[in-house]
Amino acid sequence: MFKVETIDLKTSGSINPLVLDYLDRKESLKSFYNHYPDRKGFSEILNENLFTNFDRNSLSEILLKQSLLVNNTSSFSLKKIESLKQKNVFTVTTGHQLCIFTGPLYFIYKIFSTINLAEELKKEFPDFDFVPVYWMASEDHDFEEVNHFNLFGKVFNWESKQTGAVGDFKTDELNDLSTILKESLGSTENAEFLSKLFEKTYLKNTNLKDATRFLANELFGAYGLVIVDGHDVQFKHQIKEILDQEIFKNISIEKVKESTDALNKMGYATQVNPREINCFYLENNLRARIEKVGDKFQVLGTDISFTETELKTLINKHPEKFSPNVVLRPIYQQIILPNIAYVGGPGELAYWLQYKKMFDALNVLFPILIPRNFITIIDSGIKNKIDKLNFRPADFFKDIQELITEFQLKTNNVFELEKEKEEVTKLYTHIIEKVTLVDKTLNAASLAELQKTINGLDLLITKANKALKQRSETELNQITAVKQKLFPNSIPQERFDNFSGLYLKYGISFFKALKEKIQPFELNHKLFIENIG
Repeated sequence: MFKVETIDLKTSGSINPLVLDYLDRKESLKSFYNHYPDRKGFSEILNENLFTNFDRNSLSEILLKQSLLVNNTSSFSLKKIESLKQKNVFTVTTGHQLCIFTGPLYFIYKIFSTINLAEELKKEFPDFDFVPVYWMASEDHDFEEVNHFNLFGKVFNWESKQTGAVGDFKTDELNDLSTILKESLGSTENAEFLSKLFEKTYLKNTNLKDATRFLANELFGAYGLVIVDGHDVQFKHQIKEILDQEIFKNISIEKVKESTDALNKMGYATQVNPREINCFYLENNLRARIEKVGDKFQVLGTDISFTETELKTLINKHPEKFSPNVVLRPIYQQIILPNIAYVGGPGELAYWLQYKKMFDALNVLFPILIPRNFITIIDSGIKNKIDKLNFRPADFFKDIQELITEFQLKTNNVFELEKEKEEVTKLYTHIIEKVTLVDKTLNAASLAELQKTINGLDLLITKANKALKQRSETELNQITAVKQKLFPNSIPQERFDNFSGLYLKYGISFFKALKEKIQPFELNHKLFIENIG
């Protein structure tokens, strides 16, 4: 179905300089992580005495309870949850927001990267077992980041006035969007599957976190994916001490800022700036920052405030009313899971590299950081256009103007007068020398005449190239069309397009191809090129 070509991550522009240097094993970054994301690194971490006092029975019971919130958790996933009771079983985790209908394609790639990593580790280390985990960011409150997806060049948007943690948003508002999607997809077998999937996901489940769990089960349950929701009373009771230290002793900011300052001095742009208090106050329809104002702790944007005694009591009795932010959430994850690896995108891995000193200070295991697979899909139509233009697929990771110039050079479609300009310059130089012998004050006027002639030639070159460009308008439009397909709105395809467009064309074969060809230890950008003929 697809053949795979690879390009270097630097060439593809998929990763920021910090993560590139991490993957290149740059010596100056070695203090920001413990183990490199290769087989040797995993061998090292598995030889450590991991999670000796970890309550595995409690974890398994909580996850089983969560899995029963929907009716489609697979038997394989349930088996994986049960296996977590054993001391030789560890998790490999990825996290993502609750984007409707999965949001951009890279959500799919992250999940398969995590699933395949678990399977590869099992092959490499048969004395252990590994559970792929999807951590749902159900407590996030950035609704604008999750309320839409792009398909057929159109934005499918969920309008809502609900507030608070997005996982609690009621999904009955999505009925109209379901109808619009169904009309847009058409009436093929794959279209019918997608329409029914959207309807079952969002109209049969009452809130966004249950809907997202249901959707992930439908797409990945056959591979044993386990879904974790941190918005859980029992889990929150396990981090009461961390919450107390964070709010009253500001444990995170010193260590994270120390790492952040060090990385900034090395020239890296960092992802996260820690606050004095890195958690939110959480209740119905509200997720807001906590900030110390005088001797009180204020919930920003509200009239809610607490004394230190009141807040300590609340943490002890109701820790579920507190929500870790992007700084504290990784600590939360590593406390409640026997997790040895985090699979993430470039932005995520960059901010995790800011956190190791914080993990060390709290005596929490810092996991191996491994990038998800980066993928661009090139269908047969696009591949035909690329071939006819005499380009390679990898060429389209270049700037559009560079591609146009290359095409013009390949087709002798560039008008140049460089040699002629050199000859004119030599002639004028000779003339200027003769004129200057007569009157030195004529030198400036002579140079001005030379520049005037050169400017005239440049104008002719511009006009000639414009005429040539018009002759090649069809081919240049095709270059632009291919670039737009692979980088819609100048955004990488995987960060823009929804999976449903590809599922509409390829059906379940698309998922099978991803499962087969995603390689967790291959640090490159993959081009999935549809086989022609």
